[in-house]
Amino acid sequence: MGMANVKFGFGASARRVEDQAFLTGQGRYTDDIAPQGCLHGYVLRSPVAAGTFTMSADSLEAARTAPGVHLVLTGADTADLGDLTSPMYSVLPQLKEETPRNIPVLCRDTVRHVGDAVAFIVAESRAQAMDAAELIEVDYEPSAAVTETARALDADAPLVWPDAKNNHAFTYHRGSADEADAAFAKAAHVTKVAFVNNRLVCNYMEPRAAIGDWRDDGITLTTGSQGVFGMRRLLCQNVFRIEPERMRVITPDVGGGFGPKTFVYREYPLVLEASHRLGRPVKWTGDRTEHFLQDAQGRDNVVEAEMAMDAEGRFLALRINLIAAMGAYANQFGPFIPWVGTSMTTGVYDIPVIDVTVECVYTNTVPVDAYRGAGRPEAALLIEKLADQCARDMNMTPDALRAANFIRPGQFPYTTATGRMYDVGEFEGHMRAAMEKADWNGFESRAAEARERGLIRGIGMATYIEACAFAGSEPAHLKLEDSGDVTLFIGTQSNGQGHATAYAQFVADKLNLPLERIHVRQGDTNELANGGGTGGSRSIPLGGVSASRAGEDLAEKLRRIAASELEADAADIELEDGLARIVGTDRSISFAAIAKAAKDPEDLKGFGEFKQDEATYPNGTHVCEVEIDPQTGATEIVRYTIVDDFGATVNPMLLAGQVHGGAVQGIGQALMENTVYDDSGQLITATFMDYAMPRASDMPAFDFETRNVPSTTNAMGIKGAGEAGTIGATPAALNAVTDALWRACGVSHIEMPATPERIWRAIDQAGGVK
Repeated sequence: MGMANVKFGFGASARRVEDQAFLTGQGRYTDDIAPQGCLHGYVLRSPVAAGTFTMSADSLEAARTAPGVHLVLTGADTADLGDLTSPMYSVLPQLKEETPRNIPVLCRDTVRHVGDAVAFIVAESRAQAMDAAELIEVDYEPSAAVTETARALDADAPLVWPDAKNNHAFTYHRGSADEADAAFAKAAHVTKVAFVNNRLVCNYMEPRAAIGDWRDDGITLTTGSQGVFGMRRLLCQNVFRIEPERMRVITPDVGGGFGPKTFVYREYPLVLEASHRLGRPVKWTGDRTEHFLQDAQGRDNVVEAEMAMDAEGRFLALRINLIAAMGAYANQFGPFIPWVGTSMTTGVYDIPVIDVTVECVYTNTVPVDAYRGAGRPEAALLIEKLADQCARDMNMTPDALRAANFIRPGQFPYTTATGRMYDVGEFEGHMRAAMEKADWNGFESRAAEARERGLIRGIGMATYIEACAFAGSEPAHLKLEDSGDVTLFIGTQSNGQGHATAYAQFVADKLNLPLERIHVRQGDTNELANGGGTGGSRSIPLGGVSASRAGEDLAEKLRRIAASELEADAADIELEDGLARIVGTDRSISFAAIAKAAKDPEDLKGFGEFKQDEATYPNGTHVCEVEIDPQTGATEIVRYTIVDDFGATVNPMLLAGQVHGGAVQGIGQALMENTVYDDSGQLITATFMDYAMPRASDMPAFDFETRNVPSTTNAMGIKGAGEAGTIGATPAALNAVTDALWRACGVSHIEMPATPERIWRAIDQAGGVK
């Protein structure tokens, strides 16, 4: 490997090349874009969670003639547009017989959650549109709402969809009830847990925005997304029923995605339809409260689970009954999230028999969909919380219980009871490494010292595995520019992860070109034929390998052209720092001169595509140590250790950032984030005054390292890392708090988020610290 590769290529801690623009105010987000003649839209939203409504014709006319107003759209005006539908109904066999519960572009006569869209007002300014919205008189006939997932199937629960018998959406089942019954019948012990996996609001830094520009010569949507091609496909096929080639979707810089920016939201067809009618660009920018009331939310499961064990604590069978909220509608991938979550039911353990039933339900709440990890955090939390309880019940240490049940290295490739094929893994290896780094054996002395200060201390672990980089591909295209720089075109989408740096490292490896001379282009349907977007930690395992192969392809072509120009053999040409040189001489030609010398433009292009047949399976161990003040319930994370297996590391610095950020989100769920609706369906936690977001001061210094076992599924051994931090952190933090409460006062369960109030009440109800 040449010097350039050591500095810039695969495995280097290269600094992010995109940060200079962001730090100097040169980032360009959707709201920064102001097309000439642009009008502004505002969505009028329902203040009630359930009911019917009518609009006064006189008030609509008043709004339409208000100062600056150009257009007011209602459900009746947009009835010819198709609904926002979930493609999962045609993918998952369990949904084939179910009635799709689609999202209308604007509600026609019924609303199903607070924030449901009832009108769209377009004016010269957002302020004028908001003023006009206040003129519209909407007469709501509110009806009873159901917001609690656990109550949705009660016989007396109000119906979200009155044409249905109940709030059932669909049911998933995996495993065998008969085999589970037999295993439980012979078990020496059965451990049970029941808990709520709390609902979360995503809260990316940049709220959503969109600009529609519908002209005779083309239709353009500009919006922050996680992939432009999927967005174009759903809008064209389902809503507008036009050929996808007629629409261009552009995504500029994006301030966070985490799953929810994947989806088509109603504002996108609204700005396009308004522009179509008015002949001018129309822009909508949401605010933070609209994000709380409209953007897809995460998690929200109610779980009962039990594990059958033999006398030595080995797992015989696992039975789960889970209720998963869909919200008021079936959102884009919403029905798929519990299904993919159940595929990871057994975690890192050798569990031969499962019986898993998932009942998906509708409630009068914002729809639920993919949020960082998308089903896999839910699965990891369940099995890791249950594992700790199994250890307590069997009077075993958490590590001993886990070690007795891990899938062993000699069992790989291992097919789980849900049909997942794990290719490799050394689970006890990273657990022991994490325990050593965390000084697990020294915990008792630290706990005793904390007691002297009036504090209680707990330590918890989570050994997780996830499925990501699902089967498929992400083609990469390279082009040598006249300047001698190289441009990579790829159909994923950076939301802040550092793609411009990571992808460039793959290319730098093959061309020996500094990162600043490799330019990454994403987010424009006009520049590529297709692309899979970013999600499920797929960009680097799939797109990175393709970028590497594109680099190889282009390097070979550049050597060939250089050899012709230098009258040498292509095998004797080396590439370094923008030059093609005959090895061992000072005779060279610059990349810019090669670009000029090429006789065929195709000779200046590289292409690569890696197709993967199976998912990859990152895994690892998180160890969290907490101190709790029993007088207040306040928790401080005093140590946090992570040892992960990501197969191979592209950029250690970027990787650490991904893991730290994911862990913060996971800890946020365990200790502070909570989405609360009241009985009437009002969202009580609709601002940062009420919804607690984790801050830097809440977080520890993370001690992170990798213990990688290369994937045999991925061509470069990579497993993916974008979601892993979140998946491991929630159960680790919860298990640490629970351990502290168990040691101090015999409390073995606390619901998330484990807030100071909940912890204080748990200690008080247990009679205080023993």
